[in-house]
Amino acid sequence: MENYTFPDTSIPPAYGPYSHAVVAGDFVFLAGQIARDLVSGHLIEGDITEQTARCLEIVSDILKGLGLSLADVVRTTVFLSDFGDFDAMNRVYAAAFKSPYPVRSTPQVKLPFGALVGIEVTAYRGQHTITRRRFIE
Repeated sequence: MENYTFPDTSIPPAYGPYSHAVVAGDFVFLAGQIARDLVSGHLIEGDITEQTARCLEIVSDILKGLGLSLADVVRTTVFLSDFGDFDAMNRVYAAAFKSPYPVRSTPQVKLPFGALVGIEVTAYRGQHTITRRRFIE
């Protein structure tokens, strides 16, 4: 098993003692991400569409750092603080993922720091070899 964190990159640092990603065999498990600002580390201002887009950007950056993309995602869990935001979140989500879509669960939960959405994913690397890429700023 390999654990990855991405200090000094476009990915906000972890809030606590956890890895951004863990590689176990051909599967890559990402920690859930909320819409955090890179500089301040705080939740971004914005509605559900802006927060969903930011979550997906962070997830995509983590995957990119491991040589993967959203196309390699096989499972997502989208945590919503208000299920009334489902349609708006779903429009942003649908624009990010292409068919065949990953499986998805979407529970309503209370999220930290007042976040409206949080997203965690599992990716399949298959024939990919994980090589940590350096981020260029």
